[in-house]
Amino acid sequence: MPESPSSHATPPRALIQALRHALRPLVKVMLARGMTFTYASELLKSLFVEVADRDFRLEGKVPTDSRVSLVSGVHRKEVSRLRAVLESGEEVVPEVISLGAQVVAQWMGAPPYVDDKGRPRPLARFASEGAELSFEALVARVNRDIRPRVVLDEWLRLGVVDIDEDGRVRLHAGAFVPSKGFEEMSFYFGHNVHDHAAAAAHNLLGGEPPFMERSVHYDGLSANAVEQLARQAGTLGMEALVAVNKSALSLAKRGGTTSLPRQRMTFGVYFYAEASDAPPADAARAGSRAPASGAPVRPGRKKASK
Repeated sequence: MPESPSSHATPPRALIQALRHALRPLVKVMLARGMTFTYASELLKSLFVEVADRDFRLEGKVPTDSRVSLVSGVHRKEVSRLRAVLESGEEVVPEVISLGAQVVAQWMGAPPYVDDKGRPRPLARFASEGAELSFEALVARVNRDIRPRVVLDEWLRLGVVDIDEDGRVRLHAGAFVPSKGFEEMSFYFGHNVHDHAAAAAHNLLGGEPPFMERSVHYDGLSANAVEQLARQAGTLGMEALVAVNKSALSLAKRGGTTSLPRQRMTFGVYFYAEASDAPPADAARAGSRAPASGAPVRPGRKKASK
């Protein structure tokens, strides 16, 4: 069980600074969508209650409102109200996501839907035109209760696929992260940011074994250098994602999903760039985060060789 936040009179300054930095993009999203502090504070209050309830239990017992109030700092009457609200609050995966993720996993990792270089093949729209190598057959392989035409129309709207000059359905390289559809994009926003933060929090709190959570970061680079690195990261990142997807499909076929208790996993990559705070004359600096031990270590800084 994680250590109760109430056991520290004052949170570490380094943690406060880290939280301010990590929360800044989330606050930007909230403000951009008209979410005021009043609304956000109510949301945060309910999260404090939820986490204190579920993650800080003594001997696995459901805590009383008084204990949740003690751990979270939220008034007991508010705890009672918010716990009642949370009883019905389960995450709902949009239908296009739950089906789409399975279809894309097959399209990017299972024969005959990938070519000899491991790339997803363009597919005929109908089984009458391409037999097994058709979008219709691919969707039916995952779920026979959903009409492939419905899936195709939605994916065309979301920008997941397009139709080439030969009338074949092509999967976009970045799938499955819709370029349109706020509900679908919001789902992946929450899923990916949560799992990345959960891995980092696990390591920061001394969880064993530590999760892989590393990055390479430089500052003082030129815009041209960042552009080249972005292309390289995109290529290598997609190669890694496709390879892990193929392994997951293979393990599932060999019975890797039948053992209990079942677990879920996420493996992700990302790339981000912005204007550097360092003066242009400064040499680029580099560091790598989260060593294999999982212990919090200040990234090393060294001048890049010219």
